[in-house]
Amino acid sequence: MNDTRRGAVEFRNVMKRFGSFTAIPDLNLSIAPGELVTLLGPSGCGKTTTLRMLAGLESPTSGQVLIGGQDVTRLPANRRDVSMVFQSYALFPHMSVRQNVAYGLESGGLKPAEAREQAERGLDLVGLAGLGDRLPSELSGGQQQRVAVARALVLEPQVLLLDEPLSNLDARLRRRVRTEIRELQQRLGFTAVYVTHDQEEALAVSDRIVVMREGRIAQAGTPRDLYQNPASEFIADFMGEASVVDASVISVDGDSAVVRIGDLDVTLPAIGGARPGPARLAVRSNAINIRPGRGGLNGRVLTSAYLGDHIEYELDSAAGRLFAVDHENTAPLPPDTEVSLNLLPRGLALIP
Repeated sequence: MNDTRRGAVEFRNVMKRFGSFTAIPDLNLSIAPGELVTLLGPSGCGKTTTLRMLAGLESPTSGQVLIGGQDVTRLPANRRDVSMVFQSYALFPHMSVRQNVAYGLESGGLKPAEAREQAERGLDLVGLAGLGDRLPSELSGGQQQRVAVARALVLEPQVLLLDEPLSNLDARLRRRVRTEIRELQQRLGFTAVYVTHDQEEALAVSDRIVVMREGRIAQAGTPRDLYQNPASEFIADFMGEASVVDASVISVDGDSAVVRIGDLDVTLPAIGGARPGPARLAVRSNAINIRPGRGGLNGRVLTSAYLGDHIEYELDSAAGRLFAVDHENTAPLPPDTEVSLNLLPRGLALIP
């Protein structure tokens, strides 16, 4: 095998049917060695089926799956040189942490002393040195997930697969563990395929995000690309909870376009071959500045909810219904308050 291809992943015209239902119609996707790619999408979009076909837990109906340049389409899971981290951790409760990490090594024929030594190195790698004698039940949820990552990494797989790895953790712990996983991946340079339905999680950990819808790739790109340049209303709404409203492109000059929303004109990047005429505009919730009174884009408060460090609003405006998050004011404006809305260009995106 060419070492420069080690860790590369490729799906070629992959189709997957379950009976008469086609879960994946025609998937073509390449992942470079050392890249962390997240498969993102709502429930039933095909992301987990795609991961399971890569792991060897499902077989494609047609097409090819390649790892490191080798066709593994018909190889069983135990011959694919991949390791998987599950959302449930899947640790043996009666084994020590060290024994859990060493289990796969010993099952593969490594001598117990060598497996123990490699397990210790794996625990040190994920910041759990000195905890090898504990049982999984004596660790926090975040520590258990790191044990699961260590167990996968000591096998030195070409590709690490992570299936909703943080879904069992609370919000604060999720943020910390996702940072740890990303730092570990960047430090060691392994290829990783990460599945989640959480947009914030995908933005935080990924080199590239593949958004799936009904078994197809809706859009793929860097987190910044997908957030700032959505290719469709579905992507705009899914990547950051945007309100999509009618607008008009008044003029285009090079890379800039003057866009009118209600009575407000803003200058935006002219993506997707923008030209004068009717348009659709994604307005992010954090792109709206709210002030009582009239002026700018006129609106009216429909509902407000105080959530501690921010206030959420549903607004009726000259452009249509908008969802806004206000981090500046300390008290919510009551329903039916007339408001002036200013839109920040960095949170707006024309939809091709």
